[in-house]
Amino acid sequence: MKNLKKTLALLLALCMILALAACGQKAPAEAPAAEPAPAADAAPAADAAPAPQETKWLRMATSFAYPSLDAHKDYYGWYTQIYGMTETLYRIDADMSVSPLLAKDSSVSEDGLTWTFTLSDACFSNGNPVTADMVARNFRRLIEVNERYDDWADFTFKAEDEKTLVITTPDVFPTMLVALTDPEFAVMDLDATTDFDNAPICTGPFVIRSFQPEGDVEVVRNDKYWNGEVKLDGATLFYMPDADSKLLAMQAGEIDCYTSVDAAAKEIYEADPASYNLTVIPGTRMQFYVINQTRLDDSVCAAINLTVDCEAIADYLKGTTSAAVGPFIASAPYGQVTKPAPDPAAAKALLEADGYTLGADGFYEKDGKVLELSIAHYKSRQLPDLALLMKEQLEKIGVKATLVVQEDPDAGYVATGDYDIALYCMIADTGGDPYYCVDALYRQSGKWAKAGFPTDESEALINQLQFETDIDQRAALANRIVQMSIDDNAFGYVGLFNKVSVARPGVTGFSEDIPFDFYGLTPETDIA
Repeated sequence: MKNLKKTLALLLALCMILALAACGQKAPAEAPAAEPAPAADAAPAADAAPAPQETKWLRMATSFAYPSLDAHKDYYGWYTQIYGMTETLYRIDADMSVSPLLAKDSSVSEDGLTWTFTLSDACFSNGNPVTADMVARNFRRLIEVNERYDDWADFTFKAEDEKTLVITTPDVFPTMLVALTDPEFAVMDLDATTDFDNAPICTGPFVIRSFQPEGDVEVVRNDKYWNGEVKLDGATLFYMPDADSKLLAMQAGEIDCYTSVDAAAKEIYEADPASYNLTVIPGTRMQFYVINQTRLDDSVCAAINLTVDCEAIADYLKGTTSAAVGPFIASAPYGQVTKPAPDPAAAKALLEADGYTLGADGFYEKDGKVLELSIAHYKSRQLPDLALLMKEQLEKIGVKATLVVQEDPDAGYVATGDYDIALYCMIADTGGDPYYCVDALYRQSGKWAKAGFPTDESEALINQLQFETDIDQRAALANRIVQMSIDDNAFGYVGLFNKVSVARPGVTGFSEDIPFDFYGLTPETDIA
């Protein structure tokens, strides 16, 4: 690790971008990284002003990196929020409640179609005030550039005055406040920002200092932050998708904290409480798989779900996940679903009743062709472990499996539908309501529709859930839809992640107490 650090320091001095391209994933340097390499027509590096000597600098590892800081595009807002750059009108607190942030308060009309928001006295990092007109324009821009918000196209956004925003919806929208906690609803200074991809002007406690697309990021304190004192001078967020790399960097003293600690690292940190503070809280992120019904016989789909043993997988992952039945915690009113217990013998019987026979190599085949399933996954959220465990469980009953790993699942196997089993993680519960997850997983227009599950019946129920205002009825509808996905052998819900974070003594406030993965640096983030 020390040799790697020296190598990186030299490479960074020559050309930071080439170093990142050559090394891909690397160990962080002791000090905050240098500014990005200058353009060809820029002044020589020797003439550049030196970086300030920060006294409180946090080094944090992250599992994902993106090519842009434009919070309205794709899922990039998740990470601009983790970086402490962007904020939304509302946020979700540690107790899963929704509280105002850039908004001060809100009200809704009797018919449920008109929402009125009073904005906080917030400002951007350049000192410009956050106005209702600017918020309205941000929301319109989000709808224009992010297809996931196409269903907001019929909403109207109007500034009644500097601090009063009115949103009118064509239909009752009972989850408005929860929806506005989405990181994509970040508010940026659209007039002053000249480079949304690399240097957006936002409202958060930190501003960008250097950004390496799909690499490391540096932020520094926003000296004009509107909502209290910012305790850190800045932070470096190192892109480290590999769990072992994060563990080694933590042990070497090269990073100060990170979330999504895996099982092996958790055991190591637990054994040394004097050196590491471990925080474990119930999470809302779900590990699941999708079965491609368009490519597999019904008997195979059913056999998969009868074979995958979620309790055994949770035991192997040693406290980082809890076995799941559906996408929500069992204590939630919309988490009341059931699924059959694992039964390998029944799985084999289903295959054999459908004409599959065991070949000489111990694997099932039919019509002279071996039954071989591809398990597509990506290198994060312990999905490599899950993929391997599922492969072992399937092959134990005689179903051959091949692992396929891709760096970008959304642009890869999710988009193409080229898989037999697709592993994925997502936040299932965004704030006490099931609609977000149900809408994301089961819509006929959704990204998983290529696998064959959505039906006219499920689509009608989702539409009903979307506009239902009665809380009990919302739970009942969600339970019915999820149960359909289980009974149809379209999905397998493996585990709900515990959010496991680690930090050095003295590091606090990096959202380790909040169950959601899209929060990170805050004004309260501190290092002793």
